Amino acid sequence: MKEGSLPTFPAIYRCPSIGHEKHTVVADMDGTLLRGRSSFPYFALVAFEAGGILRLLFLLLASPLIGLLYYFVSESAGIRVMVFATFAGMRVSDIESVARAILPKFYSADLHPETWRVFSSCGKRCVLTANPRIMVEPFLKEFLGADMVLGTEIATYKSRATGWVLSPGVLVDGGKANALNKAFGTEPSSAPDVGLGDRETDYPFMKLCKESYLPKPIVFHDGRLVQKPSPLLALLIILWIPVGFPLACLRIAAGSLLPMPVVYYAFWALGVRVYIKGTPPPPAKKSTGRTGVLFICSHRTLLDPIFLSIALGRPIPAVTYSLSRLSELISPIKTVRLTRNRVKDANQIKDLLEQGDLVICPEGTTCREPFLLRFSALFAELTDELIPIAMSNRMSMFHGTTARGWKGMDPFYFFMNPSPAYEVTFLNKLPYELTCGAGKSSHDVANYIQRNIAASLSYECTTFTRKDKYRALAGNDGIIEEKSKRAAAAEKIMGC
Repeated sequence: MKEGSLPTFPAIYRCPSIGHEKHTVVADMDGTLLRGRSSFPYFALVAFEAGGILRLLFLLLASPLIGLLYYFVSESAGIRVMVFATFAGMRVSDIESVARAILPKFYSADLHPETWRVFSSCGKRCVLTANPRIMVEPFLKEFLGADMVLGTEIATYKSRATGWVLSPGVLVDGGKANALNKAFGTEPSSAPDVGLGDRETDYPFMKLCKESYLPKPIVFHDGRLVQKPSPLLALLIILWIPVGFPLACLRIAAGSLLPMPVVYYAFWALGVRVYIKGTPPPPAKKSTGRTGVLFICSHRTLLDPIFLSIALGRPIPAVTYSLSRLSELISPIKTVRLTRNRVKDANQIKDLLEQGDLVICPEGTTCREPFLLRFSALFAELTDELIPIAMSNRMSMFHGTTARGWKGMDPFYFFMNPSPAYEVTFLNKLPYELTCGAGKSSHDVANYIQRNIAASLSYECTTFTRKDKYRALAGNDGIIEEKSKRAAAAEKIMGC
């Protein structure tokens, strides 16, 4: 989320469930009352149960167009096509029967517990949704006790759905706010007490409520699979691994053995997409007497420094708090371990900067979701030559990070994706007046760079740290107790 451009609402766990007996709550459905943000599975249920296999096939064939319109044109356009593909020509009584007898079981299994805690504590309950009202009203009224359901209305002719949407259209964005004003009035005194939503298109109606909350976001999660494995997807994964692992080895070999300027083209030939934005800076010149540039990267996987080197066309050494021995062995760039001893680490980074450019990921660990963890401020004290780098990636089958598994397999899992992608965005070099050399505190510099990177990625800044991540995912602080004295002396850290 870009700071300053969108309203900020507190997480729903901050909303008490006591004292709302006389209050009115208005909640969105997908992603708010329900954990899942996609309504396609429920449309598919209606298509099959009320229209049969051919109707489900028609909806499935229309799904690429639906996705294209929904994500790249407008939510309203995508939902209109989904409504038409599902309902056109269907008897209204059949839709009502499926909505009453079949959908409640699936909706209730996806109910968001925190949202339900707040929703059920209020005396009057209203739901605003882009879903067709005829499809969701039985569940919302009979099982959740909703007093009012404001949803998209579908057109009918002679007891059959036409597939068209009645005015005012699909309830998204401003449509929800207009529907709320029509139902409750525009006077501030008549506004609902509590608003619950989960996405940017819910913000217009949430701003009309006296207080609003967002479901608690998932910042940390683990596991290798990107998608929930359906039987078909599970089969595809099993069939792909014998192909994907040799392909991953080939990609890793290309990155390790080829000259860095050639790796970019080799990766594209092998299905790995590398996108470069901004202007890569030239290498530091030792003849000028200036130290190298310190690249400050957001941390998505342990491959961040490598893809930065690919974008620059030259290997850039990286300092890391941990790296498996296997990853060090196959790395095409120099990696230097930090000890988490502030004085030793500072001296080591200064020495490396004297030799040339360097990359560091001040979050200290990776984060998969659109959030940035707290930046360690040490780097800001060591040099004023700072260039922020916004890193993002895309994986369709396997995650390239883990908190619980063997970290040596992280690069292999990333490169086992059919067509993984990395985007490297070079931001403007930090102006001297914003550095510690100009009198700014190291924490101010670190926070400024964190906000700058987050804004460029539309991510959200957090104060979470590596310890928070590992306590949530692995039940420890991310530190492994080594049996050998040599390893104990080095205090090996569990990883990214």
